[in-house]
Amino acid sequence: MTKNTFTVSGMKCVNCKANVERAIKALPGVAEAVVSLEDACVAVEYDEAQVTAQDMKDAVEDLGRFEMTI
Repeated sequence: MTKNTFTVSGMKCVNCKANVERAIKALPGVAEAVVSLEDACVAVEYDEAQVTAQDMKDAVEDLGRFEMTI
């Protein structure tokens, strides 16, 4: 398992936090995703054989209001 932290801009509230976490956790190979509103980032534990950082970025940005930096 790989652990990385990615910056996510556009999050303003707990609903934003929940939406970003839900989008990433729904991807196959993601074991954990924890968003910090204060730090504007998400810490993710995932299997690189099943999911890429680009997959996570696409899932977050498909929500429409957020931008994730990888």
